[in-house]
Amino acid sequence: MAHDAHHDTEHRHEQANGRPHGPGHGHDTDMDWNELGPLLETQAELFTPVYERAMAWLAKEVTEPGLIVDAGSGPGVVSCLFAEAFPAARIVAVDSSGPLLERARARAARHGVADRFGTLLGELPGILGELDYPADLLWASQSLHHLGDQRAALAAFAERLAPGGTLALLEGGLPLRFLPRDIGIGRPGLQARLGALQEDWFTRMRAELPGSVAAVEDWPVLLTAAGLTHTRTRSFLLDLPAPATDRARAYVAAALSRLREACGDELDPDDRTTLDRLLDPSDRASVHHRSDTFVLGAYTVHTAVRPG
Repeated sequence: MAHDAHHDTEHRHEQANGRPHGPGHGHDTDMDWNELGPLLETQAELFTPVYERAMAWLAKEVTEPGLIVDAGSGPGVVSCLFAEAFPAARIVAVDSSGPLLERARARAARHGVADRFGTLLGELPGILGELDYPADLLWASQSLHHLGDQRAALAAFAERLAPGGTLALLEGGLPLRFLPRDIGIGRPGLQARLGALQEDWFTRMRAELPGSVAAVEDWPVLLTAAGLTHTRTRSFLLDLPAPATDRARAYVAAALSRLREACGDELDPDDRTTLDRLLDPSDRASVHHRSDTFVLGAYTVHTAVRPG
C-alpha cells in the first residue's frame, strides 16, 4: 500500500504535485498510473502559477541549493519547475509509482534538465534514507497527510536535510471554489455542501491510515517539534477567473466527477440532480458551458530550517 505522494486522491485541494486530489479514486494500488499520467500532468500544469510564486518566495532564503528533493513528485511537473527555478541544483523526484517517475524522467528530458535530474522509487518517509546525500531543500506537497504518523514523518524528513537545509511543506490553505453560491439551478450553496462531505471524507481517510496518529494541524509547531527552526508561512492564490479556459473547465469537470462518484450517495436528491446537470456536456447549465465557471483557491506553504 503506497502512502506517499498524494495517494487516495486526497482531500480539499485538487492537486498539488501531480496526483489527483479529493475522494474518489481509491488506493494507489487500484490506479492505472500509465492511463492517469497525462491527466495528472495537465492538472499540475494548470496550477503552475502557484508553484512559481512559491518557488520565488523560497528562493529568497534558499539561495544556492545543491540538492532539491520533491517528496511525492507524481509525474514531475513541479520537479521540473524546481530545476528551472534553481538552475545550479540537482533535482531528485521521489514517488512510489514507477510509471509516474518514468513520465517525470521524460519530462526532464523534454525540458533539457535530464543531466541533473534523478528519481527515487519507494514509499515515504523511509525511501529518503536512500538519498546519496542530504537535501538542501526538501519539498513535500500534500503528501505528508497521507502518512499515518505525521510527527514521525516530519522528523524523518528533517533528518534528511543538510545542516542549514530547508523543509517546505505544502499543507492546508483554502478549499477550491468553481462556481458562485447561486448558480441558477438547484439550492444555492451546493459547493459548500460538497466541501463539508470532502472534509468528512478526509477525516475518515486519516483515521484509516496504518499507524494513524491524531495531531493538531499547527504546522509551525509540528516543524519545531521535529527539531527545525526559523519557521515561516505564506499562502499563494490560484485565481483562474471566469469565463474559464477549456483546460480549466476540463479540470473542474474532472474534480466534480470524482466528487459525484465518491459522495453522490450522501447528497440529497436535489443536490445530486444539480450535480448531474453540472456534469452533463449537453446541458447548457453545465460547467462545460456556463460563463461563471472559475477556479479559485489558496495554497499554504510552511518552511523551517535544520540548525547548522
